[in-house]
Amino acid sequence: MKLLRLGKAGHEVPAALDDNGIYRDLRGHIDDITPDVMALDRLEALKAIDLSRLPEIPHGGRIACPVSDVPNFFCVGLNYARHADETGMARPTEPILFSKASSALSAPNDDVMIPQGSTKSDWEVELGVVIGREASHVTEADALSYVAGYCAINDLSEREFQIERGGQWIKGKSAAGFGPVGPWIATADEIKDPQNLALWCELNGEMRQNSRTDDMIFSVAEIISYMSRFMTLRVGDIIATGTPEGVGMGQSPQVFLRSGDVLRLGVEGLGEQTQRFRQAPA
Repeated sequence: MKLLRLGKAGHEVPAALDDNGIYRDLRGHIDDITPDVMALDRLEALKAIDLSRLPEIPHGGRIACPVSDVPNFFCVGLNYARHADETGMARPTEPILFSKASSALSAPNDDVMIPQGSTKSDWEVELGVVIGREASHVTEADALSYVAGYCAINDLSEREFQIERGGQWIKGKSAAGFGPVGPWIATADEIKDPQNLALWCELNGEMRQNSRTDDMIFSVAEIISYMSRFMTLRVGDIIATGTPEGVGMGQSPQVFLRSGDVLRLGVEGLGEQTQRFRQAPA
């Protein structure tokens, strides 16, 4: 099942994308797609619905972030072998964990403001994971049974704020709009193998990232198991699992986002995003 939210900011409605590409209105069953809807038992009830009997919602309107009020927005750094190599950093021996502020979460196709003072805003296409039941000290063998679904994420990053200003990475990751998610969340049964997915990103029509999730250093199962040793993962938490090579910081010369730029990106089976960038006023 593919779940999404449609409508203007503050007026989103829950929907499902059926096998014929038609948006189906879920308001007869849920009021919104909130973290509690991501609980595995709630998802099973939704998947039992005959979507063909639900009202259609026309295409052409705004697609919103597919889940509201996310508890935590976690990320994994340097998790693709060739990306670690392009940065000149050593490949990690344990997952590098950090957070983005949940206020960075945004719709997949909304315009994004380049933050005040930014000169090094960058792109990162990533596979996202949504947690479907509370996870604490889970084994790698069981880890994928805690997944509610998967989504595409752009982990936008301001590299000066992230790397050159001291402290933790979160301040370079959390500007408003720096966490486009969607267009939908596909329930876990729709993605047979999260380690065998294509993901890509274009800047102004030029391919910049074009890789597969089998280049991950730590698999989705390893990440969930590892994280659950140090924290309790909650229903609705989103984990961005790392980006492949081809980010702007890794180019020679380096390339960063400017006002007027357009990014297109996607993950196999999880749809595409498009963002236009504008400079925030001083």
